[in-house]
Amino acid sequence: MSFSLRRALRPAALLALLPLAAAVPSSSPLQGAKPDPQVIAQFGLYNSAPLQAYITKQGKAMTAISDRPGDYGFTIVDSPIINAFATPDGHVYFTRGIMAYFNDEAQFTGVLGHELGHITARHGQKQQTKSTIASILMGVGSIAAPRLMQGVVGNVVQGGVQLGLLKYSRDAENEADALGVRYSTKTGYDASHMANFFQTLERTEKASGSADTPGFLSTHPNSADRYTRVKQLAAQARQSLGKTTLKVNRDSYLRSIEGLVYGNDPRQGYVAGNVFYHPDLKFSLPVPSGWKTENTPAQFQMAEPNGKALLVFLAAPAGTPEAAAQTVAKQLGISAAQAQNTTINGFPAVAFEGDQAASSSSSSSTPARVRGYVIKDGNSNFALLGLAPTASFGTYAPQFDQVAQGYKRLTDASRLNKQAERISIRQAKSATTLRQALTANGVASGRLEELAIVNGMQLGDQLPAGTLFKVVK
Repeated sequence: MSFSLRRALRPAALLALLPLAAAVPSSSPLQGAKPDPQVIAQFGLYNSAPLQAYITKQGKAMTAISDRPGDYGFTIVDSPIINAFATPDGHVYFTRGIMAYFNDEAQFTGVLGHELGHITARHGQKQQTKSTIASILMGVGSIAAPRLMQGVVGNVVQGGVQLGLLKYSRDAENEADALGVRYSTKTGYDASHMANFFQTLERTEKASGSADTPGFLSTHPNSADRYTRVKQLAAQARQSLGKTTLKVNRDSYLRSIEGLVYGNDPRQGYVAGNVFYHPDLKFSLPVPSGWKTENTPAQFQMAEPNGKALLVFLAAPAGTPEAAAQTVAKQLGISAAQAQNTTINGFPAVAFEGDQAASSSSSSSTPARVRGYVIKDGNSNFALLGLAPTASFGTYAPQFDQVAQGYKRLTDASRLNKQAERISIRQAKSATTLRQALTANGVASGRLEELAIVNGMQLGDQLPAGTLFKVVK
């Protein structure tokens, strides 16, 4: 079974992930032209050469007028989360999720300038001198209780990318906003549209109730007066730079994201009816009823609702199941692991169990017991790791077994052929409202507000004839 860079569970998740981009001396030039392999291993590179070329072109143009020269890099990663982030080495990452919610090039460029501002102002480097780099965006800690995660999973499955970006102070955010406004204005764009985009982001988080889903506003603290402040900064920048005509480029931006994958990509795995399906790898796996799930290119995680137990499915090292199980047990820090050969729905497998050594890095870590399984599927090995505090392990062990025994080949054509939704750009043939335009293009009533937010409009907004708008298909 071959592995796709974008779509497969990656063996790299079994490696100890080090914090990205150690603090760079202030006198050193920034050299982040190439994306960090750990970021790509965690999120995947979005497979669109035109969009990758677009963000690079825009980023290089902005770098040329920035306050700090450097070999910057700009990359779109394959994540549905609405976010953008920068690492101190000089690399800016946008998710495909945030690209779907921009409605003109001025919005995109404003956020690009904001992220570049974090780099040129050295916010990441300053933050690193104060505290340990923290994980943002996706990571196993977002669905499991901290008391279980501290020292239990360790370096093996705590695969959330460690980024040189924390929740910045209000002063740092204000400075990045000001730099973003100045940079985007200098490159000829109407920076006030960045403020408009903040309103779209607020609507997405209110609509989804995504307090536990990382996003741009969770890593870039918002405030009630931010919209007004950015509008004022944009007006001041326009005047001070003598810009009389500024670009918005709405239609050209919308055309550029035609066909962009929207939301979760089922080709990379999805949950339906308490089952995890992976069409590209052609397997299915049961999910305990009521458990929280999170899927990344590196691993699929299932957590007991209160974080009292955790199951992680990920790629295991190549070789025999026995050798792979030994490697996984060692990396988990399991002492005296007991292992036995078995079969799971016809697949050769090894089951092992043992106690994880106490973490020396955390005095509050909870003693844990692990029941693991390595399953040989064709030429690939997969590991399913069940973890729970030693005291309650017996309560969850039967569920670990049930999930493992439920691993099977996926043959249902309707599951195998499930495709991702994509952004489709339509044009109003005559004057209408957004609600009418969306309904006429097959958008269900239950998704009208969602698509209004995607379009950065209200459902009652008027669309003159010829106006472009987004739907998802």
